[in-house]
Amino acid sequence: MPLLTPQRPTEGAHTDSVATMVPDQSRAERTASFDVDAFPVPHGREEEWRFTPVDRLGAFFRDEATGECLAWEESLPEGVTVSTLPVADWQALGVPAPQDRAAAVAAAHSGGVALVDVPAEAEPTEPVRLRLTGGEQGLVHGHVTVRVGRFAKVTVLLEHHGTADYSEVLTVLAGDGSDVTLVSVQEWDDASHHLGQHDVVVGRDARVRHIAVTLGGGVVRLNTNATYAGPGGSFEGLGVYFADAGQHLEHRLFVDHEAAHCRSNVEYKGALQGETARTVWVGDVLIRAAAEGTDTYELNRNLLLTDGARADSVPNLEIETGEIEGAGHASATGRFDDEQLFYLMARGIPEDEARRLVVRGFFASVVGRIGVPEVQERLMVAIERELAGEAAA
Repeated sequence: MPLLTPQRPTEGAHTDSVATMVPDQSRAERTASFDVDAFPVPHGREEEWRFTPVDRLGAFFRDEATGECLAWEESLPEGVTVSTLPVADWQALGVPAPQDRAAAVAAAHSGGVALVDVPAEAEPTEPVRLRLTGGEQGLVHGHVTVRVGRFAKVTVLLEHHGTADYSEVLTVLAGDGSDVTLVSVQEWDDASHHLGQHDVVVGRDARVRHIAVTLGGGVVRLNTNATYAGPGGSFEGLGVYFADAGQHLEHRLFVDHEAAHCRSNVEYKGALQGETARTVWVGDVLIRAAAEGTDTYELNRNLLLTDGARADSVPNLEIETGEIEGAGHASATGRFDDEQLFYLMARGIPEDEARRLVVRGFFASVVGRIGVPEVQERLMVAIERELAGEAAA
């Protein structure tokens, strides 16, 4: 039996309404700059901000340093190091520039970049673990870069907890032939706000998997951007999110295929319950004229568990060459299937347990690809806790 009862034509085709039309401007033409003044303060009518409650985020757009920081805990496998890099030296690495005002402010006023270095050909048996925790401080400008050497293989787990207003720039530089998995977990308290720009640069024949897990926070908006530094690269963008009443969880992706014979696959799944629960997913894929042999696909599915919840899903695909292997997208939003519940309950499974099993199965295909069993199980427990309406431990 199908998990979702679709509310709009999906799975291989989608319709565009007034609410989901995109402007004529190419995604490649949007501003990217290290200069804060290149970005006006958003008012909420801009294409890139029209879904976001900018009236709750004024402090994120002020061009001023705060001097605040989050508590930082780290667990580093042998050979992996963390150091501080001046912002000017970070720019000299040729990293992608900020793409909105909040990211530009964060990059300018972070006070330095936490540089996580994984040496060439290293294959740590344990993940790199970074845990950031908020307390009573004001707005924090965070800045982390993960640099992975050639042919290295590593998993990086980045966790966010506590209460904070956190404006973040995260850069992943994957060397040629490397294999990188980065998991970003947002388990903030409900009073937290988190705006982040995550940039992934995929080296020649490298493989990068970026996984976003967002379960907490009042407003969380993550922009994940993938670019390719050479041919043969592969990017996988995965995500799960669970929004409760009053939460706004927004995930935006931009995969910029500018090198030949590269691949990308994006799959995000979300569940919503409670009045005013809100999620937004925007997936932009650009295949430039030089990117022959590209193979790309993006998928977003949302499960509405109660009335009053709203999920916006906007997949966009822009193609400048016909010499590609394949390109497509799909989006589905639907309610809990009463027939499936009846099917499970008719076999003696209580309703609460039946709902738990369906939701667990809905998310399992994404969580199961994290590759760290104890992390996978902990996140599934957290998802079940969200379903039960319990506070995080």
